[in-house]
Amino acid sequence: MTATTQTALPQGLTSGTWALDTAHTEASFTARHAGVTKVRGTVKVTEGALVLGDTLESSTLTATLDPTTIATGNESRDGHLKSADFFNAETAQPWTFVSTGVRQTGENTYAIAGDLTINGVTKAVELATEFNGVVVDPWGGTRAGAEATLTVSRKDFGLTWNVALEAGGVLVSDKVVINLDVAAVKQA
Repeated sequence: MTATTQTALPQGLTSGTWALDTAHTEASFTARHAGVTKVRGTVKVTEGALVLGDTLESSTLTATLDPTTIATGNESRDGHLKSADFFNAETAQPWTFVSTGVRQTGENTYAIAGDLTINGVTKAVELATEFNGVVVDPWGGTRAGAEATLTVSRKDFGLTWNVALEAGGVLVSDKVVINLDVAAVKQA
């Protein structure tokens, strides 16, 4: 029988609940358009929590995002993304992420495995995460920060709308890069 190794929490993090500070947390995405340019956008993180045990293995992360808040800086494109062709935002359920495991990959880097649900489809994903540290803010709150990224296939989530281009290829790439900048505040 082999012993299971337990990984200590990163320096400065303590066990307990850390609520995501949604005013200082951002989810952004990038997709290729017509194979030659990138379109970037954001979607609001509306709630979430990091519940830390005494080790990484006993810790969890949850987050909820609101598809009605998709913004790319172009009203027409935003309307199309919110339509039934993509996210059907008017009737869609919130998007969710629920962690299933975490492992340390470097000095301040981690892989957070979890289930991502978009448009009612749940897929296992892994967030490549960099821990940025812990500080006490001017109001006495203990605040932690991290950045994470992952690449998903939009087809995996039933997002198949596209247009073939005359010269070959398609209008919207299948691969979408998601970036997260996360702030969390320790709860009393």
